[in-house]
Amino acid sequence: MIYFAISFGIMSLIFGFTTFNLMRKAEKYEDWLVSQQNYLEEVSSVITFIDDRLQELDSKQSFASDDEIGFFFERVKMLNDLLKRYELDYGSKNQKEKVVK
Repeated sequence: MIYFAISFGIMSLIFGFTTFNLMRKAEKYEDWLVSQQNYLEEVSSVITFIDDRLQELDSKQSFASDDEIGFFFERVKMLNDLLKRYELDYGSKNQKEKVVK
């Protein structure tokens, strides 16, 4: 009976230590995930700003007449189209708030 109590106590200490260790690692990964999500949201907002600004500039069509600048502007728009693929899309503002929380 004493052996059972001693072995049960040792196993309880081992399980307690491993549970604490795993919980600490999980919290560290959750913090890392939140920081990565914040970074991606910042990048997405920059992409949205760039897209809006390029559309505003393109609506004036002031770069279409000049060959060199027009070529450069078309390349910038093409790069912006590639960047828009990485923009976060939450569908609606309420869904974004649910994801962040």
